[in-house]
Amino acid sequence: MVHSNTANETISERVETLLANMTLKEKVGQVNQKLYGWEVYRKTDTGYELTEKFKEHVRFGDGIGVLYGLFRSDPWSAVNYKNGIPDDKTAEVANMVQQYVKEHTRLGIPVLLSEESSHGHQGLDSMITPVNLGIGATWNPVLHEELMSAVAEEVRAKGAHLALVSTLDILRDPRWGRSEECFSEDPYLTSRLTEAVIKGMQGEESDSILAGKMIPVLKHFAAQGNGTGGKNAAPASIGERELREIHLPPMVAAIQSGALACMAAYNEIDGIPCHANGYLLNDILRKEFGFKGVVMADGCALDNLVQLTQSPEKAAALALENGVDISLWDDVFTKLEQAVEIGLVSEERLNDAVRRVLTLKFKMGLFEQPYVEEKEPQNKKQKENINLESARQSIVLLKNEGILPLKRTVQKIAVIGPNADAIYNQLGDYTPFQREGSVITVLKGITSLAQEAEVKYERGCGIRSANSEEMEMAVRLAKSSDVAIVVLGGSSARNFDAQFDLNGAVVNTTGEEEMDCGENVDVADLELGGGQLQLLKKVMETGTPTVVVLIQGRPHAIPWIAEHVPAVLNVWYPGQMGGQAIAEVLFGEVNPSGRLPVSIPRSSMQFPVFYNYKEGGYKKDYFDMTGNALYPFGFGLSYTQFTYENLRAARKTIPSDQLLAGKKFTISVEVTNSGKYDGYDVIQLYLKGKGSSITRRVKELKGFKKVWLSVGETKIVVFEMGMEELQVFNSQNKYVLEPGSFEIEVGDPVNFLTDTLEID
Repeated sequence: MVHSNTANETISERVETLLANMTLKEKVGQVNQKLYGWEVYRKTDTGYELTEKFKEHVRFGDGIGVLYGLFRSDPWSAVNYKNGIPDDKTAEVANMVQQYVKEHTRLGIPVLLSEESSHGHQGLDSMITPVNLGIGATWNPVLHEELMSAVAEEVRAKGAHLALVSTLDILRDPRWGRSEECFSEDPYLTSRLTEAVIKGMQGEESDSILAGKMIPVLKHFAAQGNGTGGKNAAPASIGERELREIHLPPMVAAIQSGALACMAAYNEIDGIPCHANGYLLNDILRKEFGFKGVVMADGCALDNLVQLTQSPEKAAALALENGVDISLWDDVFTKLEQAVEIGLVSEERLNDAVRRVLTLKFKMGLFEQPYVEEKEPQNKKQKENINLESARQSIVLLKNEGILPLKRTVQKIAVIGPNADAIYNQLGDYTPFQREGSVITVLKGITSLAQEAEVKYERGCGIRSANSEEMEMAVRLAKSSDVAIVVLGGSSARNFDAQFDLNGAVVNTTGEEEMDCGENVDVADLELGGGQLQLLKKVMETGTPTVVVLIQGRPHAIPWIAEHVPAVLNVWYPGQMGGQAIAEVLFGEVNPSGRLPVSIPRSSMQFPVFYNYKEGGYKKDYFDMTGNALYPFGFGLSYTQFTYENLRAARKTIPSDQLLAGKKFTISVEVTNSGKYDGYDVIQLYLKGKGSSITRRVKELKGFKKVWLSVGETKIVVFEMGMEELQVFNSQNKYVLEPGSFEIEVGDPVNFLTDTLEID
């Protein structure tokens, strides 16, 4: 066993010492992540044992670089509480894996354990948070940094090291089933929340060991949210300008924050799959942007390259040569030894990938301490409170004609709808099995908060189904109640009847599932499914005051609801604490502060409908329909009112050379809570370029602040805009500051002040 551990050696020196002692076989072992983690262990009557399949793979590479999903639980893996690893056993099993590799390989190089952590860890007994669209709706990177720190602490204590986290996808077509995994349709908001993920999980990156932290593997690079027709993994039919303006900024922000890992995307860009795109992964990501971390393949994606190369060895060489460092489940990277031996790719290129993998292991301190201490979970109540606050701030009030907040004197409350008391419908895709009582549904939240009222529940219909008897029972309940809370929307809940692909995506459903969102569940029609709208109309016909709560993973088209229902709450899958958060908003315990991170369309027929479209002089509207969103990006109501005054810029003109040297425009505005409730406002700053060598967008978000204001309070909110916010990718394909004027809007999408500034 050869491990350099000289106190004054740098991580880079230790990596080179170890690499020089490795065989080709051992190097190939370090870049492979072949196994499904749940195939590694077997639960017995007396505990856990490692499987022969795991031991065979250790022998294959004389070690294992990365092991995926040791703790994963869901219908695809078929891991539950009977056969899986609960929280109090995770450290034990993780240590078994590390001990076996240490004792049965020549070098004893420890294993990196990677885990899905899209909205909390996809393992038993984990905290499940709001999905990314919900986090986007909070417009609060500071809060999200706290939440991701709590998630990292929890998952690291289980023995894992890499957290697979969706942060890079920009939602451009909400028909896409993975819409819920996107923070926003906007690159600026997404970038700020991506920074929060890095800072929360990994902390401030340095050459020192990341004790007690996790390394987020940022998904997916790049442009996966721009798939043709909103179809999963479909080609992104975009040019380099769209790629750079919309899809690359979050990764730039991540690198500036110290990102150490990302995952390549399934899609192709202009005919080249991301996993074979050396211009994207080597030239732009590494050379231009300065990324020094690892690039992980997505599940089975490298096997798809065989259709290009007609040989797994050539596919392995193609991916390695073009920037992929670590595989995921594919057979292709297991052929790397042969690919090097027959000269398809150099061993030096393999060495580059191995260096990056070993660097992560040294940064995690695994050579000094490969094992994790077996102890009780820490700070559970504190983490729950952060999760609850994230759910609260993710709720967007779309409409309120005075019905909300509900009065405490209400006596009879009807809670109706397919998402009112279905725990998995409010948790999203990539969700583990839940213990009884671990999730607060809307029904539970209302029942707990309105203890003096009579609260009754009827489902009424399913997400994709309808039953006349069930619907009539719900209508009768509404008729006899003082208020009806109708909880509609979508579901990404998987079940055992669905068929899954090798990468875990849903292939098809049997017709019995209620799932209408999630990976590979793309839709053509964004209307609410099944009998939901029919149920709502029948409830409304009773005359009972009605509030609609939409719990969903993508924005549905809701024109009838927007026109006829007096109060509408929009909630992206809010996690385990979601029902409590929704109840608190309904009864005024919490003033809603969420703002839309994505535009809500009127119809599936008007796409694209994102706010930051190019203003090229073409007609925005259709002949038969407006081109505008039903509810615009950044929109959200409050129980109070905010007014904006005295928009000022310290300097209205700044020469470009001063901006290049670090000078910034400083913009201030006075914000007053002029209503009757304390609450948060989200003040937004938009820019529109007036003259350029390229067509500019109608407007672009360039700053935002979430500010708490008591009734009657006024605060001065200050923004700064410098070179990074003002530069463009010009007609010569270079990032430059172009002289000219630009207009700013400060406020919110329907209430704002304007001014004009200039770059000299």
